Amino acid sequence: MKAKVLKFGGSSFLHPGDYGRIALHIAERLSVGAGKIVAVVSAMAGTTDDLKAMILDVNDQASPSNLDAALATGEMLSTHLLEAAVSRIGFRVTSLCGYTLGIHTNSDFGRASIKDIDPEPLLAALQQNDVVIAAGAQAIDKSGRLTMLGRNSSDLTAVVIASMLGSEDCEIYSDVPGVFTADPYCIPGAKLIPEIAYSAIIEMSRFGAKVLHYRAVRHAEHHGVTIVCKSLRNDEEIIGTRVCHDGENTPSVVLARGATLLRFANVAERNQACSILERLDAVGTPIEQNGIAYICLTSDADFAVQQLSSAGSLSIFQESSTVITEFAGRAPRVYLESDGDRGIALARRIHDRLFPERVHDDFSWSGNKPHSAYSSPLFKPLR
Repeated sequence: MKAKVLKFGGSSFLHPGDYGRIALHIAERLSVGAGKIVAVVSAMAGTTDDLKAMILDVNDQASPSNLDAALATGEMLSTHLLEAAVSRIGFRVTSLCGYTLGIHTNSDFGRASIKDIDPEPLLAALQQNDVVIAAGAQAIDKSGRLTMLGRNSSDLTAVVIASMLGSEDCEIYSDVPGVFTADPYCIPGAKLIPEIAYSAIIEMSRFGAKVLHYRAVRHAEHHGVTIVCKSLRNDEEIIGTRVCHDGENTPSVVLARGATLLRFANVAERNQACSILERLDAVGTPIEQNGIAYICLTSDADFAVQQLSSAGSLSIFQESSTVITEFAGRAPRVYLESDGDRGIALARRIHDRLFPERVHDDFSWSGNKPHSAYSSPLFKPLR
């Protein structure tokens, strides 16, 4: 069945009126021959954090399954708002959430792993409708309980749906049109990368790049789904980056502010913790500084800490840091900065060294004004 898969992140829905704007874009895509459309949506910007704060205010010891069920309502609301907006235009539309989408996971609440997929509910919905709106980031376990796939994991839902339908590509819309050589909000002269290899963006995502979810890219690579990064600016579609097998490995700098560092008593305990996270398919990057063994967490930190704490035999000390990672060779070079502003300044200097000509891409970025530069000595890379 011919269908395009479009994913709209939380930044697409800053205000209720944005659902009408996205519905008009979907209608335009249908008018130019898209066939049918599956639109995967995230919760409205800020909703997930508000929901989490609300339930923890009621019970700061709420169970992980209780949290997942509560947080999933953010995507569900977004789904129904977009369904209403598309219906108003006059297209046949329905919506599917974690209970009905056909994605099944284990019971690792907070960051569940996909175990099997049933495409029949989605195919049946597409048979009867022009548009299917799917709630991102959620599924059910074998007991029928809602599970969340992790923070910012609607990308993963979209790619899984694209692979369900046998689609060649999956379109991801966010507040930036693609992958840059650095965070364009912070680094003047960051250049848009037109095409990048799956392996490159997976590594960048592991170290804190937020444009694409690393498990989504990994699933896309495994199933041969090209990811097309886009954005809508002034209701005009901008195609930024294609993520595919034949993409480039362009030098880049990834800035992860507020990353979680787990400090261990020794390397052996750190390696044991890494093994636990690997079995859980969770991201934890081992690093060392001044003889101290760390694991760096840039996503799903709460889940990772919870799982490691339940192991019982590990002595873990938790810290926060800005992590700057330079990709310009065989292995990434990782730097730590305790101060976020100095971290930005360091990332800028690394980017200036990688791109001394400071040639700007044809795409002119007009996001938030970057912070002013700071003077800070360059830290030595961690080994």
